[in-house]
Amino acid sequence: MQERHINRERYFNEQAQTCSNHYIPYISRFIGKIPENVLEIGCGEGGNLLPFALAGAEVTGVDLAAGKIENARKFFENRGVNARFIAKDIFQLTELKNTFSLIIIHDVIEHIYEKEQFLNGIREYLSPEGIVFIAFPPWQMPFGGHQQIASSRIISHMPFIHLLPLPLYRFALNLFKEPESVVEELLCIRHTKCPVESFLSAATASGYEIVDCRMYFINPNYEAKFGLKPRLLWKFIASIPYLRNFFCTSAFFIIK
Repeated sequence: MQERHINRERYFNEQAQTCSNHYIPYISRFIGKIPENVLEIGCGEGGNLLPFALAGAEVTGVDLAAGKIENARKFFENRGVNARFIAKDIFQLTELKNTFSLIIIHDVIEHIYEKEQFLNGIREYLSPEGIVFIAFPPWQMPFGGHQQIASSRIISHMPFIHLLPLPLYRFALNLFKEPESVVEELLCIRHTKCPVESFLSAATASGYEIVDCRMYFINPNYEAKFGLKPRLLWKFIASIPYLRNFFCTSAFFIIK
């Protein structure tokens, strides 16, 4: 497992830096200002929400992982920043419906089985003029299988290994003695994978308008993580369905 996935405060700080430098400027093109109410679904430790909170927004983070929510509360309290964090399924929080001018879904949609059903459900949490910012790594990109969470240094740093045929992929994970819980998670991601085309199909079927799409060859996250300057995918490659997934390390969408 790569070190940043163990040191959660480091991960939190990297998320906050990327959000401040890249997500907020991108989202502001469509909202024009910092939104009053922001919800992040699958917020983890809440790093993406910190810059919004510092800019004056009321922020809410929801995640199924109680341990991550506990960390989020601690990280915000240590910085003296107000936020609301809830360890629960978003669809059980009916009191939050029709509330948010911005919903963030960052590196989450690729973990969802029923993408169309999920997108239909979150619509009810938007205010009338609200928008959704969704970002995800397409399945075929070098680390689209999230193999960076593997305990084996070899597996966690091996690009495209998740594209092996299932029996070979499982064999490789077992060969390097991955814990069964990690194997199950990696195989689950293989099942819920999200190429760009799958997302577009689900969003369209759910009745959303695709306001904007931006595909990156070098993910903006890599600036904080590795010191690499973000770079958009070449327009020609970005226009070719399926092929673009191999070169796009992060796809940004604004939908409403």
